Amino acid sequence: MQALNFPEYSFRFKNSENKVSIFDPIRKKFVILQPEEWVRQHCVQYLIEVKNYPKSLINVEKELTINSLKKRYDIVVFNPNGSIHLIVECKAPKITINQSTFDQISRYNLELNATYLMVTNGLNHYYCQMDFENECYHFLKDIPNYTS
Repeated sequence: MQALNFPEYSFRFKNSENKVSIFDPIRKKFVILQPEEWVRQHCVQYLIEVKNYPKSLINVEKELTINSLKKRYDIVVFNPNGSIHLIVECKAPKITINQSTFDQISRYNLELNATYLMVTNGLNHYYCQMDFENECYHFLKDIPNYTS
């Protein structure tokens, strides 16, 4: 897999039926290693190891309904009170991050009301803080570290 713009992490892999899987510590299972999954697992490790978010507050690949359409978010980080702190949208490294990517995460956030948004393809990372009063988001240099 391609080197990404994240620190290096050690991952658990397994190979079965000529398919490589990577262990997801949040879902507690092996998942097929696709380019987007490679980015997702790096991002999960970044949130845990660099930003100090507890694993217990991180959720990966869950379904939500938006305008009666079923969608799946990549990563959500909850606040201890159950509200949503951060939504992360992961793309494969070959996918260019553009306005439609931000539109996608913004649609998800209409339902989830996260304070922070992160969009990454593993090479480029974009961070935003929501301004609900003015119905817009402001770009940040990084997302905040976890503080209990």
